[in-house]
Amino acid sequence: MKNSVISIIYLLLLLYLSVSLKAQEWEFAKEKDGISVYTRPEPGTNFKAFKGETEFAADIDDVCTLIEDVESFDEWDEDVSEIRVVSYEKGRSIRYYVVYDTPWPFTDRDLCVNVTITMDEKTGARTMLARSEPDLVPSDPDLVRIVNYWQKWIIQLKGNGLVHLTLEGYADPAGDIPAWLANMAITDTPLNTLGAIREQFK
Repeated sequence: MKNSVISIIYLLLLLYLSVSLKAQEWEFAKEKDGISVYTRPEPGTNFKAFKGETEFAADIDDVCTLIEDVESFDEWDEDVSEIRVVSYEKGRSIRYYVVYDTPWPFTDRDLCVNVTITMDEKTGARTMLARSEPDLVPSDPDLVRIVNYWQKWIIQLKGNGLVHLTLEGYADPAGDIPAWLANMAITDTPLNTLGAIREQFK
């Protein structure tokens, strides 16, 4: 009897892990101007995560410098109305605060971010992992604070002077924005951001 119970628990665990891994697989959404976009469900929420990939000719250090310059994000995203760097250590970490101009009838959002930057010593690939740090800046009662958020940049050097740039991310906009509406527009973020970065190196 005991062995039967253990076997059932083991099978249920395997089934759970199988479903969880399948749910986390990226699903192709669209391709435009050399940028491939994917989405997947974010575990425990109705909101989706996104991934965008592209390649272009550039120096990997120049690409990293551009992405670390978070104060220029408003040039890539027209919804950014304010951005402020709290601390910055080049090639290591960034902490910043950003306000988003959210279309009517929704309330504007703000977000506090902590970015950790690492480099693979063998390949030279850089990874910038951003997480929400909700208490970095005092909350504003006129804004809805985004708490559930992550974003990851992967910058890899390819042959022939090409850089492979990947942007992944997820954000629960909180408040009164429904998941179906946010998920409709989710592919715009990697398309617009990666497209704007690539333009800088033409």
